[in-house]
Amino acid sequence: MSEQQVETTLLNVNVDLAGPADGPAVLLLHGWPDDATTWATVAGHLNDAGFRTVTPELRGFGRTRFRSVDTPRTGNSGILAHDAIDLMDAMGIATFMVAGHDWGSNAAEAMAVGWPGRVTRMAMLSTPSRLGGMPTPPFPQCQRQWYHWFQATRRGQDAVRADPKGFGRIMWDNWSPPGWYDEATFAAVAASWENPDFVDVTLHSYQARWDEAELDPRSAELEAKVKATKTLSTPTLYIQGAVDGVNPPEASKDVPSKFSGPFEFITLDGVGHFAPREAPDAVAAALVRHFRATEGNEGTR
Repeated sequence: MSEQQVETTLLNVNVDLAGPADGPAVLLLHGWPDDATTWATVAGHLNDAGFRTVTPELRGFGRTRFRSVDTPRTGNSGILAHDAIDLMDAMGIATFMVAGHDWGSNAAEAMAVGWPGRVTRMAMLSTPSRLGGMPTPPFPQCQRQWYHWFQATRRGQDAVRADPKGFGRIMWDNWSPPGWYDEATFAAVAASWENPDFVDVTLHSYQARWDEAELDPRSAELEAKVKATKTLSTPTLYIQGAVDGVNPPEASKDVPSKFSGPFEFITLDGVGHFAPREAPDAVAAALVRHFRATEGNEGTR
């Protein structure tokens, strides 16, 4: 594994590269509140299977930095997708497969909508599709997503700025079964939230998805295209934790209807929201099978 800084249009992206240089490229996108190390064990399995993995720290996380003070500190899915395409452009990787967890799930989907000729296969973990737009959720899901609405208020924003690590810990404690993580792991991941742009990117991400903040202008066209797209033909794998505390199986029941091409839905028993950390071997096995599949043998709808 080699860690390097890659200069893109807007960012200096900290990225881990691993696996055979001539292997099929797999882009691994992490979510919130997490960091790129969520993929460490999974990436190792993919590398052993012959894949080259590209694992960046998203804008606002870890050692990734904005190149200009004038760039908006935004975090909507469309701009994360643009960031990822910029990264692959800078690395000279024309076509690739992508797996995204949480924020990364929706960024991966946006990439498949915006650049269908480049994303050959996709895996989405723990966060449902946004194809066709985001209607207001039913009340039980609104309750689970309290932290979205909290960040839309002034006092909520002040509280997140005052203690971003405490805010993130609430999610770790409630989105997966008790005892799933240790203090050393949390401390290491939370250190990546010390990035000076973490809170601004976080707040914008959650405000923009409910129209409480303007989308990043660079991504407005892509976001509109995702909203207008009802179904996607990209071969897709969806991985769901059976005891996910924020996006339980009932929140993902409509996901299969969003995909018109080869599609597989996997539920992992006893697993919560942080599937790549909680069940890395099972996640990796599913990804290897999906990324190795050929036309006509991709799984089931």
